Amino acid sequence: MSDKKLHLGAFMRPVSLHTGAWRYPGAHPDANFNFADIKRFALRLEAAKFDAFFMADHLAVLNMPVEALKRSHTVTSFEPFTLLSALAAITSRIGLVATASTTFDAPFHIARRFASLDHISGGRSGWNVVTTSNPDAALNFGLETHVEHDERYRRAREFFDVVTGLWDSFADDAFIRDAESGLYFDPEKLHVLAHKGEHFSVRGPLNIARPPQGWPVIVQAGASEAGRQLAAETAEVIFAAPPNLAAGQSFFADVKGRVEKLGRSRDSIKILPGAFVVVGDTIEEARAKRARLDALVHYDSAIASLSIALGHDASSFDPDKPLPDVPETNASKSSRERVVELAHSEGLTVRQLAQRLGGYSGLAFIGTSKTIADEMETWLFSDGSDGFNVSFPFLPGGLEDFADKVVPELQRRGLFRREYEGATLRENLGLERPPNRFFSS
Repeated sequence: MSDKKLHLGAFMRPVSLHTGAWRYPGAHPDANFNFADIKRFALRLEAAKFDAFFMADHLAVLNMPVEALKRSHTVTSFEPFTLLSALAAITSRIGLVATASTTFDAPFHIARRFASLDHISGGRSGWNVVTTSNPDAALNFGLETHVEHDERYRRAREFFDVVTGLWDSFADDAFIRDAESGLYFDPEKLHVLAHKGEHFSVRGPLNIARPPQGWPVIVQAGASEAGRQLAAETAEVIFAAPPNLAAGQSFFADVKGRVEKLGRSRDSIKILPGAFVVVGDTIEEARAKRARLDALVHYDSAIASLSIALGHDASSFDPDKPLPDVPETNASKSSRERVVELAHSEGLTVRQLAQRLGGYSGLAFIGTSKTIADEMETWLFSDGSDGFNVSFPFLPGGLEDFADKVVPELQRRGLFRREYEGATLRENLGLERPPNRFFSS
């Protein structure tokens, strides 16, 4: 039995990334915005010993044509802090990770919210640091145009420094609460940040005690060059999205190498690629589920996704014939090449290709509990990942399939925990508690 173990997060906003998920037979169409359902999902994930429930977020209705948007279950979702605070009250071990933007929020707000969630949950919170790529979000925050890419990352780096500095406002033992003497806290153990930088002026201190974890766990996606560097400098978990094992190994080596060059341990950061998982009793059954799911993606949504990926209007293509030759454009060449290769390798028609892209086109494990466990084991032991951030094909059935079939198989192989290692998200991920930068312990 190996000492190496997989870590598993659950991507739960929307409850499935697949556009057709809400239409699948037996699925709950309103699961993305049904609190009673989401409570059951959280408890089921905790019973399966998942590391974390991950709540992604968007600050605008997604930028896609209305003919596609009207068929999407992504248009409505709970605000992450509100939802995760409610889930903290009914769970006891699973981590609660929320997305919060460094482009459209203030450091003091973010520091206070995550510190509060960490206290409420007993040390189970995590911050998914995003710079927000959707240009429509800018229009909701008083801007006419989106903040430039590199500027967003410079702001994010300073934002991180301010938030973590605010979390360190109080020493861990600052609160004496001596009723006899009347001394509530020791003022010598309070630090005023007094930050003045390029983007922020924040006096501090934070008006809440240091979080139980020291800092909530820092999570990032880290795909671009700027994103990878920011992740190497600041992140503890990366929800990357490589499409295959070779790409995963390349990303793993690159980021872990950057981490080491910065003087951090390779184990101080966990890489958990997003993985779409469809489970069947046979491989053929799993593939049939995927095909049925893809077929539920309406063509209006599908062809819009294909056009974006190709950088070329695909609406005039014959939907039931193979993909024609598509000229190169100024759009992403890698995206176009990936789509053309997918069409040719699997012999997909334009309709099938569009529905695949409109549903979910990233890393996918489609098979039985054994074959899926085989693939996950290969990724773990060939330095492709430290685990996965799992997206389910539809809810509740897809989650139940994974929890009832894949998790026991991973446990049987000694690849996944049977009980949580600790009470906090850091303990379960094997991450150290960060020291206070202003006070020695």
